[in-house]
Amino acid sequence: MKIAIIGAGNMGGAIARGLASLGQDMELAVANPSQPKLVALREYSSKIQTFTDNVEAANGADMLILAVKPWLIEKVLREIDAEVDLSSTMIVSVAAGVSLDDLASFMTEGEKRAIFIAMPNTAIAVRQSMTFVCHNANATAEQVAMVKTVFDAMGQSAVIEERQMTAATALCSCGIAFAMRYVRAATEGGVELGIYAHQAKDYVLQTLRGAVELLEATGNHPEAEIDRVTTPGGITIRGLNAMEAHGFTNAVIQGLKASK
Repeated sequence: MKIAIIGAGNMGGAIARGLASLGQDMELAVANPSQPKLVALREYSSKIQTFTDNVEAANGADMLILAVKPWLIEKVLREIDAEVDLSSTMIVSVAAGVSLDDLASFMTEGEKRAIFIAMPNTAIAVRQSMTFVCHNANATAEQVAMVKTVFDAMGQSAVIEERQMTAATALCSCGIAFAMRYVRAATEGGVELGIYAHQAKDYVLQTLRGAVELLEATGNHPEAEIDRVTTPGGITIRGLNAMEAHGFTNAVIQGLKASK
């Protein structure tokens, strides 16, 4: 199987590194207009072939991943489509705001192609992304499974309907920034309580790891785990009530809604 990635920026580079680390038998080609990022990828893994020509990289690809800026998608896809037979190639875009219909319109007979949108978050760089995948009606079950396997290698992925993509992006792509903001706020609170900043951040990160592990291990609703740590008249319930009085839950919900 050959996978071609167009674009070696943060997202394209992270995808290439993740795939190169799989240890599976695949041909991996990456195209980028400038050399420095390509050199870094070659140094990372000898499995990665690099090109400055998009057409050369895409030729013969079973899966074509478009990891360029949204405003470049049309130009890049039309360039490749004019020179490469994409009739049996899975087209995967990771560009925000470019629809399945848009992608089809950028190709000759695009309505016959198997087209996907994949929306990772920045944790793809450490292979811990939550990636959402949607596809058009031409994609077979086998092709959907292949695309999902690629992104599962870099965290977790979920196949959803295109109409859900905006909400999913707000929840997990924007949401990773919201989680970082909580870490920052909790760290600053720790400093105010008398803990050094670098220690407070480490303590908060481990607390979050523990919360995630608990929820995954038990399958419980978060409120059930909250009930386990809140005792009558205790300090935890006082802290939770103070946060709610200052709009914690509503702030999170409104932030997500504003990000759509």
